[in-house]
Amino acid sequence: MTHKVAPSILSADFLNLEADIEMINRSEADWIHCDVMDGTFVPNISFGFPVIKQIKKIARKPLDVHLMIVYPDKYIDVMKDAGAYMMTIHYEACLHLHRTVAAIHDAGMKAGVALNPHTPISLLEDIIHDIDMVLIMSVNPGFGGQRFIENSLRKINSLKEMISKRNLKTLIEVDGGVNVETGKKLVDAGADILVAGSAVFAESDPEDMIHRLKSLV
Repeated sequence: MTHKVAPSILSADFLNLEADIEMINRSEADWIHCDVMDGTFVPNISFGFPVIKQIKKIARKPLDVHLMIVYPDKYIDVMKDAGAYMMTIHYEACLHLHRTVAAIHDAGMKAGVALNPHTPISLLEDIIHDIDMVLIMSVNPGFGGQRFIENSLRKINSLKEMISKRNLKTLIEVDGGVNVETGKKLVDAGADILVAGSAVFAESDPEDMIHRLKSLV
């Protein structure tokens, strides 16, 4: 399977957000990655559900929504109404993870589980069968433009082995410090989806950068 690219609009120009979404629509990107932060689970605040709902009106790519918030189970119906395709929640933020994943599926969305850099993948042993995607954070969540954590490659290798041994189709997404150089390493390690924010939107030709990320082999 060819890997997917999901530009993160956390790094987009919010004064010209419609133009940036249209750029993603035209590009070879597969998904649009939306980071929701609450200032409690992570030390930053981004944007909320009304913004995602407006993006959905013009987006021609599935919305990949990453909730870096406490009590994400409270917002499942809101996410469904906002038009999310993939709703990703943090292992560290969910007291009853299996129940939350089941509720996301019942709402008609795909369910992803994110792991912070310090969280071992072994904790997914009893939930991996039930989720559609694992998001490996290759930086500490909360801010864009951080330096890639090399240990993420080892985690991806181990996670890929866990998935393969069980003959599952669970996807592996990686977010944080993704660029052409790290992206190649990530794809080689087994990543299925690359989330890129600064690497895309800091370029004078972001469509070309998306093409370069999509062309990694």
